[in-house]
Amino acid sequence: MAVDISSLVDQLTGELNEKAYKASDSLGRIGSEDVVKAMIELLNHPYPESRIMAARTLGLIENNGLALNPLFEAIKNPENRSIAGDLFMALEGFDLSDEFVELFRLYLFGSFKVSMVAKNLLDYKEFDITLRVIKKAQKHWNHYANNTKHDEIFELRKMEVDEMLMDLRAFLN
Repeated sequence: MAVDISSLVDQLTGELNEKAYKASDSLGRIGSEDVVKAMIELLNHPYPESRIMAARTLGLIENNGLALNPLFEAIKNPENRSIAGDLFMALEGFDLSDEFVELFRLYLFGSFKVSMVAKNLLDYKEFDITLRVIKKAQKHWNHYANNTKHDEIFELRKMEVDEMLMDLRAFLN
């Protein structure tokens, strides 16, 4: 018996009900390229809840690499400012090994929720670290440090970043 993907996708559009999570789980298990493409398209749906469910579903799919850039674009889209943290949480299900700099940038400049999720991902995901990656992260830190108020919160973040960059340099040496 073939599963009708379009009917499951339809359950993630518009006003959502209790079936939406089951449909998302089913689509995540199916995980075909058609499902990935449908979820990428759904990241632009007029209803924010549908965009959140699309991101959630993408995070459940094993072969979701095609969706990483569209998900980052959705996270950065000003229209998604109020749901960026919810979209960002889906990144847990992605291979982020080449995305240290982007996550670091979002850690520094993202909303509170985005920043906290980014910090968690930076702490617990595996990354391909090179000298170039560290230089780019340092560049983002310098930009942040030169353009933000130097208060208690800044000092705490500075300690975190200094330790993070020091550990990365030590790792390369």
